[in-house]
Amino acid sequence: MTAAPWTTVARREIVTKLTDRTFLLSTFGLVVIIAGVLGVQAWLGSRTTEYAVVTSSAAAHRMAEKVETVAEASGDNLQVTLQAAAGDGVAKAAIEDGTADVWLREDGDGWVLTGREDVAAELRSAATTAIRDATLDANAEAAGTTVDALTRGSEVRTSVLDGDADRAGVAKAVGFALAMLFYLASFTFGLALANSVVEEKASRIVEIITTKIAVRQLLAGKVAGNLVLAFAQMALFVAVGLVGLTFTDYDRFLPAISGAVGWFVVFFVVGFGLLACLWAVAGALATRTEDVQTTSTPLTMLTLGVFFAALLTTGTTKVVLSFVPPFSAILMPMRVLEGTASWWHALVALAILVGAAALVVRAAARLYQRSLLQTQGRLTVRQAWSTPE
Repeated sequence: MTAAPWTTVARREIVTKLTDRTFLLSTFGLVVIIAGVLGVQAWLGSRTTEYAVVTSSAAAHRMAEKVETVAEASGDNLQVTLQAAAGDGVAKAAIEDGTADVWLREDGDGWVLTGREDVAAELRSAATTAIRDATLDANAEAAGTTVDALTRGSEVRTSVLDGDADRAGVAKAVGFALAMLFYLASFTFGLALANSVVEEKASRIVEIITTKIAVRQLLAGKVAGNLVLAFAQMALFVAVGLVGLTFTDYDRFLPAISGAVGWFVVFFVVGFGLLACLWAVAGALATRTEDVQTTSTPLTMLTLGVFFAALLTTGTTKVVLSFVPPFSAILMPMRVLEGTASWWHALVALAILVGAAALVVRAAARLYQRSLLQTQGRLTVRQAWSTPE
């Protein structure tokens, strides 16, 4: 069975791009950057910070042991090592020569942490908690009661209306990454597609090609080829990101992120296909490579608008735009990730995006077909629309 002509065009687009050194180097470079950023995050999250605490009395040493226990139970990769000094002078000398980081000692009714230049915030927090708890236990025992009895009813819990703060932070970071991927794919592949069209048009090669296959088949092949490439590149970046995320402290969010990424993939395919058709039209309207900058300006602004909408919109504006094509291609998956949109919201937005894409494809096919073989000069959309086939 003979393959459809558009598949031959699509295969040619893919092979041409895969043999382009610039494309391969840029893809590899982005993979290295993504892996590097996540690698640094994983290293910072797993690094253990160690502090040496010196004491000069038995009571201070017992309190330092409690600080050690609290620090190691904090979950902040904090480790405390203890040193016993023969006296205050020896302990102070240990701080001055860097043998110890902090000197813990009694001072009247309280305790003092002495560092050479500063006392680390995480160590100060652990010491404050340990000393407070130990003091409360001692005072409660002296009063013939318990800490639980003294503190009953004083517990303070926190809650937020918009969900978990860590999840919100992760959602924002992942949303930014997905928006950036969509923008890069739409702009880089779209611009390359427009330039490819105008180069074939300027060299008159397209006149030969269109004697063998229909113009609509040529458009379909170019869009499909670039869609496959953009999707493969995006999938590579996302896969590296998800694998890298497993080595960080945010791996618990992977199930939620994976679900949102699934929606992003579907929206990406439809949204990119819509924009790719318009980029092909931008190339067909031009006669020279220099003209592409003019014919693609509205499309460039639209692509930037989608990107900045993903970064800047909030509240009602974000909700409304998440149903408006092509903004919905990014905003709806972001809202799913944030937990502010349910699955049926996503289905409604996808149905609207598919309907809009179908209309755009029909209009783009007409514009492309009527302007591709026009070589007398740059065309406007109105001129191309009214040009006879």
